[in-house]
Amino acid sequence: MAGSADNRLQARADLAWAISVGGIGVVGFASLLLFTWYFAATLFLIFAGMLLGLALNAMTNMLGRIVRLPHALRLTIVCLVLAGLLSGVVFLGGATIAQQAAVLSDTIKSQLVGVKAFLERNGIDSSYFELGNPAPAASAAPATSGAEATPSPARPHGLPGELASSGGAIVSQTLKLLLGTVSAVGNFFIVLFLGLTFAAQPGVYRKGLLYLAPAQQRARATVIVDRIGATLERWLIAQIITMAAVFAVTWIGLSIIGIQSSFILGIQAGLLAFIPTVGALLAGVIVVLASLASGWVAAASAFALFLGVHALESYVLTPIIQRQALDIPPATLFGFQILLGVVFGIWGLALALPLMAIVKVLIDYFKADEAATAAAAA
Repeated sequence: MAGSADNRLQARADLAWAISVGGIGVVGFASLLLFTWYFAATLFLIFAGMLLGLALNAMTNMLGRIVRLPHALRLTIVCLVLAGLLSGVVFLGGATIAQQAAVLSDTIKSQLVGVKAFLERNGIDSSYFELGNPAPAASAAPATSGAEATPSPARPHGLPGELASSGGAIVSQTLKLLLGTVSAVGNFFIVLFLGLTFAAQPGVYRKGLLYLAPAQQRARATVIVDRIGATLERWLIAQIITMAAVFAVTWIGLSIIGIQSSFILGIQAGLLAFIPTVGALLAGVIVVLASLASGWVAAASAFALFLGVHALESYVLTPIIQRQALDIPPATLFGFQILLGVVFGIWGLALALPLMAIVKVLIDYFKADEAATAAAAA
């Protein structure tokens, strides 16, 4: 009887321990999700800095295959070359970029106004365009006739209130613009600083990350971290080559067609090539809208060029350059992009592919480990 009672007590203790551990696990997972939700922008910023550090480290390692120099010196050379290229683009083509950007902005706005008018003529609601509040028209006032139509004398005492209202709106818009600019510049320098620090001492951060894993699982964590790093490095190098090719082909093709702002359009196409599928579609829409100002023939030629660039990227560059980098089904990637884009905005849309790559490495590793365990058991 005593043995039976002890077994029951042990079973109750095990059940209570299991419930306690499960509850702590659920609370911890919920806390992690809540933390990720509230600090998603900061986490994406840190992840972007890590990606920049991986890209710099990959280029530094490629340079190490050519010259035998210390890591710090090779990283300095890579950074100086990249800074020189960026400075050359800014100083040699800065005026062209600024001019073409202004022309492109005006062209896109005018084309959107034309599209909005076309939709309204065909009875389609176009209020979602939000192209700006129209100026107050005479039709907005209630119709009057006779003596009521006589214009009322001006009321000078109302003028200061109107000026104050307009001034407040101007100050508010200026403040928003300044805050947005400061935020963008600040984010850029944060990513740049994180990337440089990660690339300067990659071994230190790798060891620190591995020490977070339990000692019993540290060997498996080492394999996973190394595979993730190698996969992301290969993908980043392939992506840089793809973006450069898309920029060059788009710029040269639009210049041959005779489209204004061809250089800035090539730059935006190359940058948007970083975002798979969605970026290519957005770049194509911008190119076609900007080409409409030059006529339907130019727009059709630009659309054909967009299809050619998209085919080059999807069926030539990606299979050849990235065949060993990533192998993710397109529908899975697109669905993951849409999910992160809706939940986290532009950060989620831009960084969906590298996050999906990390998930894929984890899944492949555990699948291979499970298969190896099953084969050993058999």
